[in-house]
Amino acid sequence: MMGSRVGIRHFTPEDGSEFTARVRESRDLHRPWLFPPATPAAYAAYAARLTGDPTKAGYLVCERDGGGIAGFININNIVEGGFRSGALGYGAFAHAAGRGLMCEGLGLVVDYAFDFMGLHRLEINVQPGNAASIALARRCGFRLEGFSPDFLFIDGAWRDHQRWALTVEMERPGPLRGAGPGDRDPGRG
Repeated sequence: MMGSRVGIRHFTPEDGSEFTARVRESRDLHRPWLFPPATPAAYAAYAARLTGDPTKAGYLVCERDGGGIAGFININNIVEGGFRSGALGYGAFAHAAGRGLMCEGLGLVVDYAFDFMGLHRLEINVQPGNAASIALARRCGFRLEGFSPDFLFIDGAWRDHQRWALTVEMERPGPLRGAGPGDRDPGRG
């Protein structure tokens, strides 16, 4: 699936070297919010979980110019049936932070989740002090729905989170209005 500046695609084993190098370069940006896999073995296990489990889907956000990995977005806890929802997690890499690439990438993932996966609702759970992540959720049309104390165990402690959500009925600033079908399907690799 392609936007004007980025595309999304699934993780592959061949992405491990670039992904882990970007994680190591981005350590200061990610902490204390996020701890993505920084070694080849950890990346291999992470990518396998995202591609081998129907309740998860993982996407790399790649720059159209050169194809470099700008970040990643995962849909976790995918539930079908009457619920049709998933929980989003994401991270930008330092070289791409602040350039709007993750906003475009998140828009692509949202469009794909709603238009092709048939999901109805997506949630983002963000620690209240993570201003950049909250700004991204807001820019992409998510609404603040609530507060979840002691929601996730991160970096040795249970952390409070704000809950942001978007449903298919809500207006969203999707980057793909008018894109052709050939540009929209990243496949289920």
